[in-house]
Amino acid sequence: MILDFSRHGLAAVFEIAADKSVAFKHFSCNGVERDREKKLPYCNVAELQITGGNTFDIHFAKHTGSWGSRNLRYVSHTYEPNALGDKLEIRLSNGTAEQNPDGGIELTAHYQFYHGIAAIRSWSTVTNNSKNTVGLEYISSFCYTGFDDGEGTPNEKLRVYIPHNGWIRELNWKEYTLSDLGFERSANVSGKRIMVSNTGTWSCKEHLPMGAVRNTATGNTWLWQIESNGSWQWELADVSNTMYFKLSGPTEQENQWYKELKPGESFESVKACVSVGADFNGALAEMTKYRRKIAKRNHADEKLPVIFNDYMNCLRADPTEEKSLPLIDKAAEVGAEYYVMDAGWYADGFWWNSVGEWMPVEKRFPHGIKYVFDYVRSKGMIPGIWLEPESMGINCPLAKQWEDECFFLRHGKRVVDRGRHFLDFRHPRVREYMTSVVDRLVQEYGIGYIKFDYNVDGGSGTEADADSFGDGLLQHTRALLDWFDELTEKYPDLILESCSSGGLRMDYAMLSHLHLQSTSDQEDCIETAHVASAVATALIPEQAAVWAYPLKEDSFERVAWNMVNPMLQRIHLSGETAWLSDESFALVKEAVACYKSIRREIPQAIPFYPLGIPQYTDGWHCSSYRYPHCVRVSVWRLDGENGTLSIPLDNVGEVKLLYPLSAACKLEKTEIGIAVTLAEKHSAAVLEIR
Repeated sequence: MILDFSRHGLAAVFEIAADKSVAFKHFSCNGVERDREKKLPYCNVAELQITGGNTFDIHFAKHTGSWGSRNLRYVSHTYEPNALGDKLEIRLSNGTAEQNPDGGIELTAHYQFYHGIAAIRSWSTVTNNSKNTVGLEYISSFCYTGFDDGEGTPNEKLRVYIPHNGWIRELNWKEYTLSDLGFERSANVSGKRIMVSNTGTWSCKEHLPMGAVRNTATGNTWLWQIESNGSWQWELADVSNTMYFKLSGPTEQENQWYKELKPGESFESVKACVSVGADFNGALAEMTKYRRKIAKRNHADEKLPVIFNDYMNCLRADPTEEKSLPLIDKAAEVGAEYYVMDAGWYADGFWWNSVGEWMPVEKRFPHGIKYVFDYVRSKGMIPGIWLEPESMGINCPLAKQWEDECFFLRHGKRVVDRGRHFLDFRHPRVREYMTSVVDRLVQEYGIGYIKFDYNVDGGSGTEADADSFGDGLLQHTRALLDWFDELTEKYPDLILESCSSGGLRMDYAMLSHLHLQSTSDQEDCIETAHVASAVATALIPEQAAVWAYPLKEDSFERVAWNMVNPMLQRIHLSGETAWLSDESFALVKEAVACYKSIRREIPQAIPFYPLGIPQYTDGWHCSSYRYPHCVRVSVWRLDGENGTLSIPLDNVGEVKLLYPLSAACKLEKTEIGIAVTLAEKHSAAVLEIR
């Protein structure tokens, strides 16, 4: 039986075989490839490995041939419309416990389709209706096998995109052939896989939870994201002479995750999304539309207010009343609408391993911290504050008073990293205390914005009240998201920023619960341009907070470069703004005014990369967005020799310089698009094409 659910620009076809096995046969954006037979046992809709369950192929380290893909059979399916689009659920089972002593395991594969979007959100639910406890070792969130149709070998036609990530080196996408990654076939099979994984509470410390594969022969690109704020895994490899990719949350093999289900219990995997397009830009456009469906909304944040934050290249975690007041004056004068006091307000001197009580220091604020925040409001801005709620210093008095179960535990000991313990948000004492801290900030100090930072990594997880370290970690990360939801329900106008030493937790588990994301801790504005230019691959622009921190000694070009960096996303202003020359200050003020004139359209922007995804080694960076009535492009010249950049664009009408208006910039229309000339190395501009 064929089940064809092709909708919304997607070809999505499933097949139920005579033996009731279910295969995900086709998933593309340009019609169904029907000229190739795909072996059903290897095109399963989900992969499930239970403890003690046999496997049926030579799988090496690959997650193939699992117990679930051999034993689960079709029971029923539903396909119903909902507010988002259409929801498909395919229910599988290995029989009932009455029919089979080992029966009673059910898996439901969930697929959410969206109106007008070529993307599927997918996850799996396992229910134990057997008479025995069942152990889970691996459960997929999404599986697709057979994307290597068309002429040529897989190495010739497939391209893999991997987003490397790191502190101050975020969004470092690389494109590979299979051979580049060491994947070679012999006799039509390989024991190797291409695998990317993360273990710990920094979901993005080495890679973003994303990836993509492009088939140059068929014109399909599949772009995916795994929505986990902890551990996750994906792999791409071959099985039965065809290629597959599988996405999952934590696993036993990679992440020390193991989960036991007692009779009657269920487990839901993390969610994942896969979009499809004719190329990377096409798939990214669909992913951007999808992200807007799940992104956290906030009425106070809808107009994309300009944020001034006193940390980066500014007060550097050393705020005082004396230092803050002149900064507040200048932030208001330049046009900021929120003023955020960053780290350091809660301690006098070295504070790293003693944080946790979150009380302001009287020495820093002789009139009280509320005096400073009232001053912010008197200047027409809303005050914000920095908070790191998920860890506690080992020298904090509370760490000695609270029971061990409030913290991550491994092998009977509290986990410690860089002088910090890790709070477990499943514990009521932790949640109640941190809620009381937020209550005080909002109710007593009038805070309207909180920057939630996270500067340490909790590793594989905790053994407290868990079946494995990874099980404890997943429970904690889900409890943390629940806590965020409690706060936003309690304080609907409170804006919550996600920060993890910059972009080390830049995932859509977090961003479906928090309002915007810090993208980097990069201190050099030249390097920040790469983050700004590539950020649309990972975030919708209205959630992407990019630093701008002009310094006193900066030239005209460098000040403008700073302000171009965030112009098409979210401005987080800092640096030495209060001490700039009149000319430089006017240039910053011009940028803020320009941003305010275009920001209402940013939530409609669709990103594309006419020159490909930016690379750190490029001589120019170029980032582009399509709006309902125009295209806007940011360009940065890094190369000292080549002063002109040619950008391929369709339907070029009027081309104008948007910012800075006094830049030495020449614009010309060409046969393929536009040519941009910037006279100086390390100069940048924002353009508008109508």
